[in-house]
Amino acid sequence: MSMYRLNKKALQILRAEVQRCSGNDQVSKIEQEIVIKRLEQLCLEKGSAVKFDEMRDSVVDIYPQFSEKVLKQAAKANKSPGIFTTVKWATILLGSSAGMLWVINLPYPMIRWPVAKTVPILLMPSYINMDYHYREAIKNLEQADQLINQATSPYDIEQGSQRAKEAQKNLDNLPVWFLGYYPQTYCNFFGCSWKFTVDEFEAARRRVARIDAIAFQDRNAFTPLAQGEMALKLARQEYEKATSIKDKELAIASWQAAIDQLEQIPEATFAGETAKTKLKAYKRDIDNARIGTFIAAAQEFDLEAEKIQPIQPKAASELWEQASKRLNQIPTENPRYLEAQRLLAGYQVKLKTVADPRSGTYIEAAKEFAIAAAKASQNPPHPVVKWEQIEKLWQKSIDQLEKIRVEEPGYVAAQKLLAEYQTNLGIIETRRKDENEAQASLQEANEQIQSLIASSPADPQQLKGKIQGVINRLRTIKAGTTAYAEAQRLLISAQKRLQQ
Repeated sequence: MSMYRLNKKALQILRAEVQRCSGNDQVSKIEQEIVIKRLEQLCLEKGSAVKFDEMRDSVVDIYPQFSEKVLKQAAKANKSPGIFTTVKWATILLGSSAGMLWVINLPYPMIRWPVAKTVPILLMPSYINMDYHYREAIKNLEQADQLINQATSPYDIEQGSQRAKEAQKNLDNLPVWFLGYYPQTYCNFFGCSWKFTVDEFEAARRRVARIDAIAFQDRNAFTPLAQGEMALKLARQEYEKATSIKDKELAIASWQAAIDQLEQIPEATFAGETAKTKLKAYKRDIDNARIGTFIAAAQEFDLEAEKIQPIQPKAASELWEQASKRLNQIPTENPRYLEAQRLLAGYQVKLKTVADPRSGTYIEAAKEFAIAAAKASQNPPHPVVKWEQIEKLWQKSIDQLEKIRVEEPGYVAAQKLLAEYQTNLGIIETRRKDENEAQASLQEANEQIQSLIASSPADPQQLKGKIQGVINRLRTIKAGTTAYAEAQRLLISAQKRLQQ
């Protein structure tokens, strides 16, 4: 019965030395994994026992410092049957015919094919060279793949590209025309397990080209990443040093241009992934800076308008319009939105006072009622009484706007607000109606439930019919009402009772 070529005891001895020789960086971990896989593959193969030289060949290309003492211990533990006699014979044969061997091992098919069929031992130098480059190609390809596809720094990209180039050199040293001729004699001695066909050779070359292309793209992407981050850093510095609103706005424009440049980096590259993780913070910072600048600019315009209003009302009006324009750019989801709206309301009152004191007062009063209604509407659902209070606030706001006559300068602005406030009033009326109906439905459902508890029909079908009636009533209660949660709880209970 054939035995496995490497036993567990020998594997443990070799594994311990591999771990001692290996480092802690990413490349070292990849090298360690390659060597361990080689050794574990020997444990799965059946045939002659692995000897000292083959063990050394399995590790020395990656770990030249691998202890020979450990190799001897592992060979002894593996109980090898004495292959060194054959190797010694081959060495003597090769040494006595150096000139002939040099000719035989030339890379010409007409010389190698007859020798491979009759005396394959004479091609051992070629086989050893093929074995070395085959192992190196596989090792370098695996390292390149992991370094490129799991890069953590630009250094990994460079190392991956270098490994791909080394793999290409190894593939260039494999005689493609000879891959189909399995080196039986060499593999009988050294236990190689090649499965490298011409198609696989071409696939490996394509893999090298793909890895090299990815590395090239990654390296190119680092340039716009570095340029974008440098431009962003300079823009932030300019913003922090700026003393006027105009200089701040110019710095913000440069800041935004740098962010736009970073967004153009292909996401498939390492640089693109790096930029993507940083862009969220960059955008948050520029939004805060932009909003802060809007508010600061509006306040400066207001101060200047206050100074010149008595003698230059038209110029003051233009400044308040500029202040309002800045504040209107602040989105509702921004934390400073309410602050901006308070400032905006004040500036618009001042603006209307300059142009039309009477209509400005009505508009300001309408906005105050609207703000109160909006605040009261927050965090729904609300009971009917509160919806009615909110309705009254919107109605008062509408009443103020309707006092402005067509001929007054503030009429157009009032009509715009009026359309918005009437829409809001309609929404609140609908919410109040839904709440009222939901409460009525919940009360009716509870009365039906209490009736069933007090007097349940003896007929099961009649009982199920009444339970179904309760379920139908509960389903009419809409989401967004205060009764909805209780209705859902009762609905689940009724459905369970119906299924019994």
